[in-house]
Amino acid sequence: MACDMCGSEKKLFECRVEGVVLNVCIDCSKHGTIIKKTIEKPPIKTIVEKSLEKEETIQIIKHDYNSIIKNKRELKGLKQKELAKKIAEKESVIHNIESRHMEPSIALAKKLENFLGIKLIKEYKEKKISLEKEDSGSLTIGDIMKTKD
Repeated sequence: MACDMCGSEKKLFECRVEGVVLNVCIDCSKHGTIIKKTIEKPPIKTIVEKSLEKEETIQIIKHDYNSIIKNKRELKGLKQKELAKKIAEKESVIHNIESRHMEPSIALAKKLENFLGIKLIKEYKEKKISLEKEDSGSLTIGDIMKTKD
């Protein structure tokens, strides 16, 4: 068990410091009044940090989606109304997409990709690193204290 004030692993004393009962080492006990001479050390509990690296795929619609869709639709000889009917969407949706008033959702972009044979979605893979704390039960002041950088 570590000293509540300095963190050292010396013999501990139960001590009242400024009205608060703490488990402190002999050096820190001079800042208060010793209540109990020795404190039994429970088994040492530690907090283990694990670094987990996860890969995440992010899908983004290409910036020039409107011209890609319009050019391919025109190459196939389709009007906006005909394309909309074939992919079960409203004509106004196709019009808004081609005029950049609306960006297609990923689901709609996939529909358009499949029907028109184009590529609208870019995929990026990002590595995310997260730290996980495995707490074995003990909590120290350092665990709950926030520091200023």
